[in-house]
Amino acid sequence: MNEEKGLLPRAEAEEYASWFKALADATRIQIVSLLARRRVPMSVGEIVAASGVGQSTVSHHLKILAEVRFVLVEKQGTSSLYRINENCVSCFPTAADVVMGNPVPAALTCE
Repeated sequence: MNEEKGLLPRAEAEEYASWFKALADATRIQIVSLLARRRVPMSVGEIVAASGVGQSTVSHHLKILAEVRFVLVEKQGTSSLYRINENCVSCFPTAADVVMGNPVPAALTCE
């Protein structure tokens, strides 16, 4: 019924809103960009060194990015390595198109 009125289904709107909210911070954009460009898992320490942002701040931002699955966490002993989630990040431009009323692709999920 909502689609007939031109409304995006509520569940989809909430998912996309969480993505946009996660990227509504310059430091998180920088972390996503860093991980996407490096294309290798990185430790918090490596991200701190590359970004110049404090460890607790980087950890906080990584937690938010992991919650929306833009970043994946790999445990290695007592350490965690972070990497970009290619599937999820590749959906983001399409999500922006969908929100703007462009055709919906066959499958748009962030796994």
